[in-house]
Amino acid sequence: MDWDKLRIFHAVADAGSLTHAGDALHLSQSAVSRQIRGLEEALDTTLFHRHARGLILTEQGELLFDATVAMVKRIDAATARIRDSEEEVFGELRVTTTTGFGSLWLAPRLSKLYDKYPELNIDLMLEERVLDLPMREADVAIRMKEPSQADLIRKRLMNIRMRLYASPDYLAANGTPETLEDMSQHRLICQNTRSAQVSAGLNLVQELLTYDIRTTLSVNNYFGVLQAVISNLGIGVLPDYIIEDFPSIVRVLPDVESNDVPVFLAYPEELRHSKRIEAFRDFVQDEIFAHRKTRQQMGTG
Repeated sequence: MDWDKLRIFHAVADAGSLTHAGDALHLSQSAVSRQIRGLEEALDTTLFHRHARGLILTEQGELLFDATVAMVKRIDAATARIRDSEEEVFGELRVTTTTGFGSLWLAPRLSKLYDKYPELNIDLMLEERVLDLPMREADVAIRMKEPSQADLIRKRLMNIRMRLYASPDYLAANGTPETLEDMSQHRLICQNTRSAQVSAGLNLVQELLTYDIRTTLSVNNYFGVLQAVISNLGIGVLPDYIIEDFPSIVRVLPDVESNDVPVFLAYPEELRHSKRIEAFRDFVQDEIFAHRKTRQQMGTG
């Protein structure tokens, strides 16, 4: 198989246009077209349906594109490993985690990582969907459950729990609940029970809703829940790690909390020796240690 033809095919399939692919590859449209025709002849198949608005992959083209996508990701992984210096940390590191953890805990601490490695570029992808690390959708992940994908190095970072919090102004205006039954007089702010979330948090919310809650505000991530709590809208179900950076909010019903939620860091086995991964892993572990120490001093457990 002609690797150059595959490279050009991949660019055309990705762009959906001979012209755009040619621009990206610095080749003329006719040169790109010749390479595609040559590849189709070599495979004795049609790879693209041609129409007025561009190119659409045939079924056979889709199969080949899936293969070239995997190839490109593997090459990117190999390139990243080659570029990782013995002593320097630089280049792009794609990090995925949940919206809540990424926006409330990780992002506020990244300045320390940049101070140490100013040539590092972090691409922070915040979403509840679990990205495929072996297929290089991301380089490293922090997830609220142990990753099930194969060929991953996993490290358990800490445990968190979901608890109830409110603002002092809200409690001053509406009173502080003393029992779970009192929650029926308050607005509950929580993640939507239909949204992706850890089972421990979902179970706590479902239990709270059995107490005839009069009004609710549901959000699809904990960042939104926190903003609603700070804005005095009600009592929110939030992960306990937020208390360190938002000490003004008050824990409500201290005996009410979820089961432990484990937090894992994971990355592909093939990136075991990546200096970028090593730097990020050590940074997160140092911050977790400092976080635990602060919580002990605050007496929050």
